[in-house]
Amino acid sequence: MSWTEEKVNKLKELWGKGNTASQIAEIIGGISRNAVIGKAHRLNLSAKIKTRTATSNQSFENTVSDKSVKNRRGRKSKFKSLIIEKDFEPENPKQLEELDENSCKWPIGHPNEKSFYFCGRTSLKDFSYCKLHLLYAYQPKGKKEDVVEKDDVPEFIEKKIKSA
Repeated sequence: MSWTEEKVNKLKELWGKGNTASQIAEIIGGISRNAVIGKAHRLNLSAKIKTRTATSNQSFENTVSDKSVKNRRGRKSKFKSLIIEKDFEPENPKQLEELDENSCKWPIGHPNEKSFYFCGRTSLKDFSYCKLHLLYAYQPKGKKEDVVEKDDVPEFIEKKIKSA
């Protein structure tokens, strides 16, 4: 595949309009998305920056206010509310051979130690962990701004495990 003057001009035009590399490759035909990206890079075409238009200002403001409402109850507060739950199941230590698909597979301790075991509580449907360890293991996409301090979490966990 060679880049003719026609194809280069079409690339510049479509790139300027904000089309994706896949769309440009499809429109020009006979070239891949990566070829489009490479050529755009070699031509020093500006990076695509999406700006909000005057018509989208209202929806942008609504999204900002929605996010602030959602951020009020961050990951840390969700974690604390789970710890406070009264129906928290006690830990059921299990060895690797004893685990089944309904057991929490959260490792406790170090595998080289004799006291090493897995949590063993009932895991939530479609997950490998119980409620407590699910919150500890999975962080929702885009929630990096509300980081839980590493020292805070184990204290809460330890208190709840001891009281369970």
